[in-house]
Amino acid sequence: MPPRHTTPLETVAVTVPEAALEAYEAALDSVCDTVGFFRDERTGDWRVEGVKPVGAQEPELASALALAAALTGVTATADRTATEAEGWLARTYASFPEQAIGRRFAVRGTHLTGPATPGRITLTLDAGVAFGSGEHGSTRGCLIAFETVARRRPRRILDLGTGSGILAMAAIKLLHRPVLATDIEPWSVRVTGRNATLNRIRPLIRPLLANGWQHPAVRGAGPYDLVFANILARPLCLMAKDLAAALAPSGTAILAGLLHTQVHWVLSAHRRHGLRLERMVRQGNWTTLVVRKA
Repeated sequence: MPPRHTTPLETVAVTVPEAALEAYEAALDSVCDTVGFFRDERTGDWRVEGVKPVGAQEPELASALALAAALTGVTATADRTATEAEGWLARTYASFPEQAIGRRFAVRGTHLTGPATPGRITLTLDAGVAFGSGEHGSTRGCLIAFETVARRRPRRILDLGTGSGILAMAAIKLLHRPVLATDIEPWSVRVTGRNATLNRIRPLIRPLLANGWQHPAVRGAGPYDLVFANILARPLCLMAKDLAAALAPSGTAILAGLLHTQVHWVLSAHRRHGLRLERMVRQGNWTTLVVRKA
């Protein structure tokens, strides 16, 4: 039986133009247990929603929204609606059927009890975790891109900004290699470890709380043959130099978390440091880039 949630929940939502999406998504993500964003095809604006316990981290939320407004010049008023805990969980389960991604992978939640899809590598995730579930275009793009990159049999692998650990687990299950999986969120590190245990690959994954390339363990474990970086456009650009330095000769990076309109910006930043574009994968509004070191 699914676990019961007794803490009252609320949905906090803002509507912003595309230029402010990244900042406001980061603002809600800093205090909410789950965040989603949806585009209004009529207006082009984005609605960013986060679910959190009622009354939790209110000062932090106010500061995060104020920072997003200062960074973007867009002041968005947050709407709040009560979210029935059991109803929210039921909707999460209903919206998370098994997903076949690319030619090799199938992603399924812990709430599914039927047999796994034959002929595919199954990645089992906690169905209550709404990020990194394979539904998002950036995650799907990474898995599709990885199928081709995996033919090179990369040995040293880093999943930077691991989220739920889905990409690290895909690499472990397909290549049977150890993976360093890092994130700046303690919750993500815990979830990654839990999901690795669910998938019976815990000994091969190293979840690590780390602020990107600044952590000595991340720098020391390189050079890497493959780096997953499913983050956002701005931090990808800021970390391009460090990424290029950490890649082994002919090493590959799979970059995601960017909208189609941000591709040129991200690609230019990496080309300046000697990385060349090998492939682009489009899924919905999102583009995944595969770049390689000369």
